Amino acid sequence: MTHPIRLTAIAILLGGVLLAPGFGASTSLAGPISVDAQPLALNAARPEQSTVGSLTYRGGLVISSSATEFGGLSALGVSADGDRMVALTDRGRRFASRLVYDEAGNLAGLRQTTLDTMANIDGASLMTKSESDIEAMSPGVEGEIIVAFERRHRIWRYLPGQIKPEPLRHPEELSRLPANSGIEGLALLHDGRLLAIAEGPAELPTTLAWASGLKNWSTMTYALKGGFRPTGAATLAKGDVLVLERRFTLRDGVAGRIRRINSTDIVPGEHLNPDLVAEFRDLVAVDNFEGIAVRQGPRSETLIYIVSDNNFNPLQRTILMMFELAR
Repeated sequence: MTHPIRLTAIAILLGGVLLAPGFGASTSLAGPISVDAQPLALNAARPEQSTVGSLTYRGGLVISSSATEFGGLSALGVSADGDRMVALTDRGRRFASRLVYDEAGNLAGLRQTTLDTMANIDGASLMTKSESDIEAMSPGVEGEIIVAFERRHRIWRYLPGQIKPEPLRHPEELSRLPANSGIEGLALLHDGRLLAIAEGPAELPTTLAWASGLKNWSTMTYALKGGFRPTGAATLAKGDVLVLERRFTLRDGVAGRIRRINSTDIVPGEHLNPDLVAEFRDLVAVDNFEGIAVRQGPRSETLIYIVSDNNFNPLQRTILMMFELAR
């Protein structure tokens, strides 16, 4: 059965959702995983640099593991208290960890790291690439996790305490998108709707975005600029949405940036043209950024976490970075 996306005014905190008991299948791959987490400077050539755009750097890590299934982190969630993180991978895995901070509250390490396998709708483990290519996730309004897949485009929800997911109705246009151009950004809005943004082709000036409703998804367009494509989304405390984007060219290499959608712009038929928050390119630390999460800190400051997908490529890195938003 395919369930509709329901409109509700209820919003939930991320912390109680992402780490609900039983989330993800229990398989032979489930359990502790050994990782190495090394500190990461914002700019190795200029160690004194602490800002980029409207962001202040609050610590970062280069994460590696000898386990062959570690990597490909494409979606990120962080608990409301900042104690825990979950990252889903494009091989259908769930990487979870406790986060460690220094005395100043900056990100300093990981502990209690685990790697589990997500489940298919029949309860079996997600295994093949065409079935397991997770690219985005969001909390839902009933304590669930909502997950978007590429290649075989679909949206599933994993309810608390249940291993088997339930299919959700997805936007009609999604089925017609190329296999590698599906939903990359998924965020729960304050009115209970879901915002979904497709990666889209970099050579076009726009990609598709949608907001869920009681019965159907409403369609919007999202402005693409400078060869960047959206890869993640997260909702701020006052309702605006941050969108993570990345770009790769042979001449310039990899770059990333964060843009901000005004909450009042998320209406049917709108052309979304977000404001730039920060851009990452050499010499600033950057890699294939694909996951973003936000939370409020102890001073009500906005803290932003971003994670990169290393594509299981030894020439790329898995990096986790934390920033504080200036405004």
